Amino acid sequence: MAEKKREIMTPEFRVAFPNVFKPREQKRKTDEPKFEIVALFPKGCDLTELKALAREAAEAKWGKELPAGLKSPFRDGAERAKTYEGFEAGAFFATIKSKFKPGLVDPEVNPILDQQHFYAGCWARCFVVAFAYDVDGNKGVSLSLGHVQKTRDDAPFTKRATAEQAFAPVKPVAGAAAPAAGGDDFLK
Repeated sequence: MAEKKREIMTPEFRVAFPNVFKPREQKRKTDEPKFEIVALFPKGCDLTELKALAREAAEAKWGKELPAGLKSPFRDGAERAKTYEGFEAGAFFATIKSKFKPGLVDPEVNPILDQQHFYAGCWARCFVVAFAYDVDGNKGVSLSLGHVQKTRDDAPFTKRATAEQAFAPVKPVAGAAAPAAGGDDFLK
């Protein structure tokens, strides 16, 4: 029987690119679609326990002497700070994936069924398991996504205006008639 991997809860993070309602196609077409979330850990967030979990997974696969060039699940937000909202230099982020759909609950532990209630920009925490991989010469450690809890709301990450911001109220024009049904048909 395989040994059960240690699962821990992450510190609270800002959500980016949530794909927790349906799986996302992967870059390598040979990989099956996965549920995923990008966790943006704020500057100063204590990642000690998560980093220890990642190290345990690496040592379980390769021993104390880890291979050179090993890819970490933790990346500096500076990589994406100029391109995406919410990423910042000096803060870490991690892409957390699973082929299994995670359970998703709100702060009161009620299931979240509406995608509008879990969005890029809200805050959450989740359970993760670390695993080491060695695929086609790529060696590293990744985090596998378990269940997710939304912890609080915040401004959504979007440059798109809301409908309320995009439109002005329309005032009815006195005496204006509604267009006739069938009107001018430019296809005739």
